[in-house]
Amino acid sequence: MADADTGSTPSTTDRIEIYADYVCPFCYLGTRSLEQYREGRDEPLEVDWHPFDLRSGKRNADGSIDHDVDDGKGEDYYEQARQNVRRLQEEYGVEMAQEIATDVDSLNAQVASWYVKQEYPERWAEFDESIYTALWQDGRDIGDVDVLADLAADAELPVEEIRDAIADDGIRAELEDRFAEAQQKGITGVPTFVSDGHAARGSVPPEHLERLVEGDR
Repeated sequence: MADADTGSTPSTTDRIEIYADYVCPFCYLGTRSLEQYREGRDEPLEVDWHPFDLRSGKRNADGSIDHDVDDGKGEDYYEQARQNVRRLQEEYGVEMAQEIATDVDSLNAQVASWYVKQEYPERWAEFDESIYTALWQDGRDIGDVDVLADLAADAELPVEEIRDAIADDGIRAELEDRFAEAQQKGITGVPTFVSDGHAARGSVPPEHLERLVEGDR
């Protein structure tokens, strides 16, 4: 409804989508950049998370990961990744317990987070943050259901309900549909930020996110 005095319409809240996988260090660093951008804004920013499975090419039919599958990422790749992580840590002023987490599977965490996002949206941001913190600040295994249960309890979420959700094949199938949908939209790596039809891939700095969301206004 237009304002009765000025005739103007209320401005809509800016929105950004993020495609991310908790096990990706650049996703964690990207969320730190996003938080710095949000803190510098005068207006709120709506953030919509979309799950993405970085390990999909190595995942067995039962959901486990086959670490013997050759994904083309050798030691040179991971050493370059570590260097990039260290550079971004310094750039964003972020402490991390580890630079790479190749042995951690984030699927359980993504299932739990997706369920919370659907059923308890008001608690999702806190739960999402706690998963990143558990892995990248505390070095905990976010694939462990007991760890996720602890995080759920800390976020005042129903623990047994979260445990049941993680084990629910229907929710896992729904999440796999979201993974496929992301790929169909051309999302090939994470983090990917999307706003108003424009995208930025990688742990881009806050000023880049500002340009993505706010354009030339």
